[in-house]
Amino acid sequence: MITVEGRVQRSSMGMGTWALVTPDGTTYEILKGAPQELLQPDLAVRVTGIVRSDVMTMAMIGPVLDVQQFELLPP
Repeated sequence: MITVEGRVQRSSMGMGTWALVTPDGTTYEILKGAPQELLQPDLAVRVTGIVRSDVMTMAMIGPVLDVQQFELLPP
């Protein structure tokens, strides 16, 4: 499990996907099935999840993050 902070972004790569971009520029692709409340452009969040090395995606924009829980951060 990892915990990372960043901003949620919508990416048009592949068929379109959601990503979490950290302040240092690291991009995690959010695994499909994440809570809809998380999938809001420019939302500041702290996410706890599992980096899935066994999953490949069409977008391939970064490590795939299987979100287990999240919390909103002040904008």
